[in-house]
Amino acid sequence: MKVVVFITAKDKEEGQKIARHLLQEKLAACVNVVDGVQSFFWWDGKIDESQEVLLVAKTKKSLFTRIVKAVRSVHSYSVPEIIALPIMDGFKDYLKWINNSVLKEKKK
Repeated sequence: MKVVVFITAKDKEEGQKIARHLLQEKLAACVNVVDGVQSFFWWDGKIDESQEVLLVAKTKKSLFTRIVKAVRSVHSYSVPEIIALPIMDGFKDYLKWINNSVLKEKKK
């Protein structure tokens, strides 16, 4: 199954660092870095807000655990947003490209 993984980061520099790391490790086929995201959230018992960047990574569900580990190894947040949403359908050639661009699953 293919998924889109959303990851927020504190700024563009950190977002680009995370994106490159995921690509170098072949954990994502593509990562968009969307600058200028205004986030509102609960933190330490109160509503907080921050300017962030949003990363949108295209990958396979089977790599999600490795993505979490890779992101946490370079992310500045103690509790980074790393969530995966299923890709229900898409342009077949694009979905095939995702599959061919990331790590292959080991045969059992």
